[in-house]
Amino acid sequence: MADLFREAPIGQLIRFASGNKYFQYPEEKPDFQLPEAYNTALNSLSIHQKPSHISSTSESHSDIPSPPQAIEREKSLGSANDDLETALTRTKSREDTQQWTENRLEIERELSLQRTKSVPVAPTKTADGTILVDWYTTDDPANPQNWSRGKRAFVTLQICLYTFAVYSGSAIYTSSTLEVMSVFNVNATAASLPLALYVLAYGIGPLFFSPLSEVPIIGRNPMYMITFALFVIISIPTALAKSFAALLVLRFLQGFLGSPCLATGGATMQDMYSLLKLPYAMTFWVSAAYCGPSFGPLLSGFAVPVKGWRWSLWEIVWISAPILILMLLCMPETSTPNILLRRAARLRKLTNNDRLRAQSEIDQRSLKPSAVLIDALIKPLQITIKDPAIAFVNIYSSIVYGIYYSFFEVFPLVYGPMYGFNIGETGVVFLCVLVACAIGIVTYASYLYFYLVPDILAHGLRAQEHRLVPALACVFGPVIGLFLFAWTADPSIHWIASVIGITIYAAAGFVIFQCIFVYVPLSYPT
Repeated sequence: MADLFREAPIGQLIRFASGNKYFQYPEEKPDFQLPEAYNTALNSLSIHQKPSHISSTSESHSDIPSPPQAIEREKSLGSANDDLETALTRTKSREDTQQWTENRLEIERELSLQRTKSVPVAPTKTADGTILVDWYTTDDPANPQNWSRGKRAFVTLQICLYTFAVYSGSAIYTSSTLEVMSVFNVNATAASLPLALYVLAYGIGPLFFSPLSEVPIIGRNPMYMITFALFVIISIPTALAKSFAALLVLRFLQGFLGSPCLATGGATMQDMYSLLKLPYAMTFWVSAAYCGPSFGPLLSGFAVPVKGWRWSLWEIVWISAPILILMLLCMPETSTPNILLRRAARLRKLTNNDRLRAQSEIDQRSLKPSAVLIDALIKPLQITIKDPAIAFVNIYSSIVYGIYYSFFEVFPLVYGPMYGFNIGETGVVFLCVLVACAIGIVTYASYLYFYLVPDILAHGLRAQEHRLVPALACVFGPVIGLFLFAWTADPSIHWIASVIGITIYAAAGFVIFQCIFVYVPLSYPT
C-alpha cells in the first residue's frame, strides 16, 4: 500500500516538498544495493553491445526479431561472474514490440513464465556506451505487469469510476431540459445543446490528450489529474451559470476536460494487462462508459423537479470530487516508459554516472510536442480517408452511438405523454441499458473465454477481421431493437414492450463496440 500511495500524485507532491525524504524509492534508501549486473556494466568497457538502431525511434519495427528469438539469453558477463552466468537474462521488453501483434503475444507468453521466478535482468549497452535501465528482475514489483491482482483490480476500479463520472455527466443534464427552456426562453432544440456540446467535446479531447500521455516524460497521471481537477473546478461555475451562452461554453469545456478517461483509459489497461487478459479489463472499462450516460437521468430525475434545474449540474461535482480525491491519493503511474525514465534519473543520482539512461529518454529526444499534436490531428483523418474499412467503422459506430444518445431526448417524449411517467420514472427506464450491458458483458466474456482465447493459444493471432465475428451476429440487434421500440411505443401497448426493444438495441451495440475497439488497434497497432 505504501508504494501505491508513493506513486500517486499526493505522494509525489509530498516527496517533492520534503526533498524526497518521505516515501523513498529503493534507490534512495541507504541500504540499497545496486544490482550486480549494473555494477558490472558500469565497470566494463564492453558488455552486451546493443545495435545503435534499437535505441532510436527513427528505425523501422522490421528490426524486431521474430517470436522464437524474442527472448534471448545474454552471454556470460565474464569468468569473474560465473555465479551469475545462468541467472542473468536480457528479457525482451513489451515496449520493443508493436502492440496487438504476434511478436507481442509471443513475448508475453515468455514473460508470464519468467514471472514465476525471480531472475536478474541484465542491462544492455548501446554502441555509444549508454547503459539502458530496465527492470531489475523478471518479477520486479515496479513493473505494472507484475502487480498483484488486487492492485491491478483497484487501479482498474479507479479508472472505471473516473470514466463513469465523466460519462454520466453528459446525460445527467437531460432532466433539466424543460426548466432550462423556461428559464432561458429557448426552444427544445437549443435546450439540447448542452448535452450535444458535452459529447462533442469529449470526442475531440482525445485527439490532444492521448498523444501527450504517450510522451515518456509526461506519462498517464498528469493527463488524468490536471484535466480531472479542472473538470471538477469548472463544474462549479457550470452549475452557477447565469446565461444560456455561458452554460453552453462551460458544458463544452466540461466534456473536453473530462475526455482523458476516453483518451487514455484503454492505454492504462494495456499497461497492466497482457494481450490475452486485456479484453476482459477493457470490457469493464467500456461498461463504465456505456452505462454512465444511462445512469445520468436516474440520478437527477427525482431531484430536479424539487430542487431545480441546477441540481443535476451540482450532482456532477458531488460524483466527481470524491473520485478525484481517491485518484490523487491512490492512482499510481502505469506508463512503463515513464517509470523507467524516473528510475534511470535516480540511478544517475546514486552513481553519478550519466551513462545510465532509459530507452524512453533516448526515444523522446526526437519527439517535439508540436509534431506529436499535428500528427495526432492529421493521422486519424488520413487513415479514415485512405482505408475504406476504417471509414466504414467510424461511420457505423457514430450512427450507433448517436442513436444511443438520441434516447435521452426521445424517452421524455414517449414515457411521459404516452404512459404518464414523471421525470424520475422516465429516468428509471434507462436502467434497461444496465440490463443490456450485463447481457453484453456475459455474451462477450463467454466468447472470449470459450472461443477467442483458446483459439489464439492454439493458432496465434488471426487476421483482424476475425475479431468482428460477434459483431456480425449482433449487427441485426440495433435494427430489431429500434423497430420494436418504434412499433410498440403506443399507449395501447404495455410500456415494457418498448423497453425490451431498447434493451436489445443496447446489448447488441455493446458487443459491436467491444469488437470495434479490438479491430481498430489490430489494424493499426502503432
